[in-house]
Parts: sequence; structure tokens; C-alpha cells
Amino acid sequence: MGLTSSQYDAVMRVYDKRRISNHHIEEERRRIAYEAIPQLQDLDRAVASSAADRVRQLLSPMDVHAAGGAAVPFRDLLRKMAGGVDPSQKRRQLLKEHGFPEDYLDPVYTCSKCRDTGLIGQKRCSCFEREVISLFYTQSNLAKVLEEENFSTFDMSFYPEDLKHPRTGKSSREIMEAAAAACRQFADGYMSGSQSDFLLLTGRAGVGKTFLTHCIAKELIDNGHSVIYYSAGELFDKLAESKFSKMSDEPDAMIDDEYLSGCDLLIIDDLGTELVNSFVGSALFQLLNSRISSGLGMVISTNLSIQELSRTYSERISSRILERFTLVEAFGNDIRVQKRLRH
Repeated sequence: MGLTSSQYDAVMRVYDKRRISNHHIEEERRRIAYEAIPQLQDLDRAVASSAADRVRQLLSPMDVHAAGGAAVPFRDLLRKMAGGVDPSQKRRQLLKEHGFPEDYLDPVYTCSKCRDTGLIGQKRCSCFEREVISLFYTQSNLAKVLEEENFSTFDMSFYPEDLKHPRTGKSSREIMEAAAAACRQFADGYMSGSQSDFLLLTGRAGVGKTFLTHCIAKELIDNGHSVIYYSAGELFDKLAESKFSKMSDEPDAMIDDEYLSGCDLLIIDDLGTELVNSFVGSALFQLLNSRISSGLGMVISTNLSIQELSRTYSERISSRILERFTLVEAFGNDIRVQKRLRH
């Protein structure tokens, strides 16, 4: 589960807020208990005062000599103050006698295993892993859509068996079953080193390519991988805004975006729908190069055929894609039209 420094800081801010919130709860409980049980407040004040006195004694040898060098054991002193029992036991007794839970004044933790630190020893707590996944969902731009679009909701009934591909003769159902299986295999084996971590989904508009990218994203995020999703238009608008806000005049200046370069998987949806110009071509080539060289994968969906990709983008871009990406073709009728007809 790779985290950038800013992602790690974002998760730790969650724990900071959690500890502050729980501290407020503890303070409010203490106020309520003290109002109801004045004896409890007196006990806590006496314990705190005795503790401060003992610290002063330990820091001042003169006090020990003045006491004849035989200080009363601190635990015995506290038990004497609490009527012969441990102060914590006395505190629980008082709470119970006045109708409070015995643990009412215990420290409040959202996660008792790590005590809201995110760590158990040197190991990340399971709650830390959950917070990371939650962050990944937020940063993916897909938090809501993945609840509805995932492998468990992929509906093969939209792909008829009597619709045949003109080139292969295979049915829409056969092709999409194979496409879904390939996407699931990609997600299951991602970053395992046993397969290519670059996937290209092609096919006409409305046949389920975007849905399949969502399926992949959900599987990876749920397994602790950071995923960033952009439509091609949004992505290149973002990169252009970033570039020109920095007033860079270098046409091939490196893309400086921690998430794009550091996330486990980058998904670019609808490549080819953006306005293609020299900046877009340069930015796309940089992204391809940086992701390939770092070993961090990409999923690209496009309405363009392989031949159209080659005509739309430079040869160095199309050759990179053809060389490194596994091709998965989607085929069928426009699902959006079918959904309108069903309703």
C-alpha cells in the first residue's frame, strides 16, 4: 500500500482530529461526573496533588533527608487516601454507586487496538488501512459511482447473443464475457509481476468501457491500491492549468503532480474525446513514459480504434501503447439507449 507523503499526512490528520474529538468527550464526561459526585473530584485532586508532591521529592534530595530518608511507598499513600483501596477501584465504585458505568471516565478511543495512533508497535493497525482506503476512494474521484458500478453489478443481459461482431463473428455476449474476465484478471493480478499492468479498452461509445474501468478501480482500491481516475478532457485541462499557472515556457517540461506520478493506478477514460494539440500530445507521452519507467500501471479507455489512435496521436505515443498495453475490445449496442427503452 504505497502512500505519498501528502497522503500519509492526510491520514494522520484524521487521527489528530479523532484524538481531539475524543478528548472533548472525556472532558465533558469528567465535568458531568464531578457535578454529580463531588467526592470523585476531591479524590482526583488529592491524587494529583500527591503525585506532584512525590515528583518534587524525587527531584529534591533535601526533602528525602528531611523525611528521614524513609519515604512512604507512593502506592500505599494513594491507597490510604482512597480508603484502603486503589484509587482507580475507588473511582469505579463511586461511579457505579451514582448510576454511571464503571468505565465512564476511562480514556475514549475510536480504535482501542491502537489507541488512535494508527500503529500497534511498528505495524499499521487495521483501522489505518481502512482510513487509507477511504482516502483512496475520495481521491479517485469515484467514491459514489463505485457503489453502483462494479463487477457484482455488471449486467450481461445488455449484450445479446444474436448480435455478431462483423470481423470476428463472435456474439456481443461472448465478447463482453471475455472482456469482463480480462478486466477481473487484470485487477486480481495487478502489481503481481506476473502480467502487464497496462490495459487498453477499445470499442464504440456506450458499450460499457467506462463501467469496466470502474470495476477495476473498485477492486484495486478495496485491496489497498491508490487509484486516480480522470476523463481525458478533465485530465488534460488540469495539466494545462497547472502548467500555465506556473508560467513554464518549456514545451516538454515534466509533469509535476504527485498523485499522477505516484498513484498505484492511473485511469484515463475516453481518450480521444479531448481537444488534441501539441500540449496534449506532449503531456500524454510524458505520462506514458513516467508510468512505464516507474512500473506503475495505467488503464485507458477509448472510442478510437487502433488505426484511429495512430492517426490521432504521434507515432511515438501509439507505439508505446501498442507495445505495452494489453488490448481488450468491448462490443455491443449502446447501453444508455437500452436503459431508456427499458424504462
